[in-house]
Amino acid sequence: MTHGARLFVSDIDGTLVTPDKQLTPAALQAVAMLKAADVPFSVVSSRPPRGMAKVVAALGVTMPFAAFNGGNIIDPSLGLLQAHRLAPDAAAKALDVMRRAGVEPWVFADDAWLVQDAGGPEVGRERRTVDFDPTVVASFDAVSDRVDKIVAPSADATLLDRVEADLRAALAGVANVERSQAYYIDVTHPMANKGEAVRAIAARTGADLDRTIVIGDMTNDIAMFRVAGFAIAMGQAPDAVKAAAGAVTAANTDDGFAKAVASLVLPRLAAMEAPR
Repeated sequence: MTHGARLFVSDIDGTLVTPDKQLTPAALQAVAMLKAADVPFSVVSSRPPRGMAKVVAALGVTMPFAAFNGGNIIDPSLGLLQAHRLAPDAAAKALDVMRRAGVEPWVFADDAWLVQDAGGPEVGRERRTVDFDPTVVASFDAVSDRVDKIVAPSADATLLDRVEADLRAALAGVANVERSQAYYIDVTHPMANKGEAVRAIAARTGADLDRTIVIGDMTNDIAMFRVAGFAIAMGQAPDAVKAAAGAVTAANTDDGFAKAVASLVLPRLAAMEAPR
């Protein structure tokens, strides 16, 4: 890379795409502007690798990217470069907490999305997001030693608030618990967070963290805000996310990603290359 010290990493859902999971012409043009300026660009998401494939292809990403909040580092051909998976006892605890709360969990393992009820809460929404169908299983026991992510899905935000608190208490030190959307709680390996994801991408591409810019919209993005040189929050982000960022752009319903590239990312990265 001509400018190996620089890097820009974006979240996908709530950031790069609209609420109906579309890449706008402005977002595509913004990524083209990054390429024209020779700015290395990658993405990080709570999605599984398969669920990122179309976005990565549409954007022409040629660098390693991160799935499962950093649980997997993937090369552009979808090959697995690195994986952090939940310990079996941590996975069992997470499943127990969710079930006792009345939340039907999902498990991601073996490049599959496993559910016990294909008609359960939020399954339709996730199918539209990742663009593949779940696999219905009677039990998750067969994959207990290779779980990439467990999700607690529910449209009941108050219920998820309680479940999140219970998960944090039960899994302290053995798993990462984050809200990837208002309606999802993700449980992953402790190293499977977006901060470690950005570190891994930077290390594999020769970028400097203090010259790295990141953008996101949810609390699971704060981990990468902490390690990057500059962080941008989306306009619809919760207040805690905005407070952790160095700047706030417009919402994802108003091409906030594209506006951030034009007004915040490219000018800042150009300044990094200016003679001192």
